[in-house]
Amino acid sequence: MSLLVVGVEGRGLVDPEQPVFRADDEALLRGSVAFETVRTYDGVPFLLDRHIRRLRFSIDALALPAAEAVEELVELVTGAAPPDHVLRLYRTEQLLVATAASLPDGLEEVRARGISLCSVDVGAPAPLLAGAKTTSYGEAFAARREAERAGADDALLVADGLVLEAATANIWWRRGDELCTPATRAGVLPGVTRELVLELEAVTAGAFALSDLAEADEAFTTSSIREVMPVVTLDGRAVGDGAPGPAAARLQAALRLRSSG
Repeated sequence: MSLLVVGVEGRGLVDPEQPVFRADDEALLRGSVAFETVRTYDGVPFLLDRHIRRLRFSIDALALPAAEAVEELVELVTGAAPPDHVLRLYRTEQLLVATAASLPDGLEEVRARGISLCSVDVGAPAPLLAGAKTTSYGEAFAARREAERAGADDALLVADGLVLEAATANIWWRRGDELCTPATRAGVLPGVTRELVLELEAVTAGAFALSDLAEADEAFTTSSIREVMPVVTLDGRAVGDGAPGPAAARLQAALRLRSSG
């Protein structure tokens, strides 16, 4: 993704080529940053109020300064960006920043074929920041690299045999007519797209063993940017018939319909 627009509270729009964060900001020293990623359709950030609500929860969890002017900063940045883009919000100890970037290439081609996951045991997640979205993605990205070395597209994080989530997305699967997803807890982020799916469908949320997912009829992930992404293999074995399934297609269509309204 290419960075297109950068806005900083108190400074307005700044040159995307110029540095923004100071070297003594806790964001760089200790990774103390609350952030959100929002997909913008036709100039309108999708489910922005929910993202801002979670951003403020994360800010409180990290004991960072409030983000009072976030809506105004979003309006400034989205107004200067192309109609469809990736909006990101950052709250550090010193700064409130919003950026706009281009969407990743090839998302629809990937959606048409589906992705492969490799399970990676990450151990018991720490509960102190449960529910907060921070930039501390070191473990998740290390798991993704491990999955990529095994020939998969992404990692499925597992702790004590229980399914958590993908590296940057929530995970779902269908067994017959039953749609399942891990309940939110430490290691399972309450995703904004996840919240929307829970409103659209009857879902069983709970603690599930990896074997539950391995035996599913279909699976998919959800995230703000990649939306609903079918999963066709897990640990080298086909999920269901090894092709994108009907629940993923139905929910992707519902998401797009909602975003256009």
